[in-house]
Amino acid sequence: MDRLHNLYRQIIMDHYKKPRHQGLIDDPGYTNVHLKNPSCGDDITIAVKREGSTIVDVRHQGSGCSICCSSASVMADLMIGKTVSEANTLTAMYASMLQGDTFDESMLKEASAYQGIKQFPARYKCATLAWKAFEAALKEEGESYVR
Repeated sequence: MDRLHNLYRQIIMDHYKKPRHQGLIDDPGYTNVHLKNPSCGDDITIAVKREGSTIVDVRHQGSGCSICCSSASVMADLMIGKTVSEANTLTAMYASMLQGDTFDESMLKEASAYQGIKQFPARYKCATLAWKAFEAALKEEGESYVR
């Protein structure tokens, strides 16, 4: 179990230190959603571009703890190329995993690294902030949506 825990830690730190899909693009084809977690100081904007029902790009920009920032990178990697339906399934599965429910690791891929969050309830918001912004963007809940 220690080897698996270390692998998950490496995935999280790799995405934190070298985030994928970071930086917003000035393009009206993106739906941007900005969320904050005042209890931790996390502040993130997620931008989603769709063509029909396919997610063609996901971008993120923000600041916060390693859990929040890395989960945005992992989520972006996972969602690009998925349909909206597939993305909704994955976000629901991710939330269930964080609650300690069973999940399909082959579907969540690197997002499975966050399953240990269930042991740290105070970090749940950190691990879900980018995912909640992504969900809102899929619903096209607007340009400067802030919670």
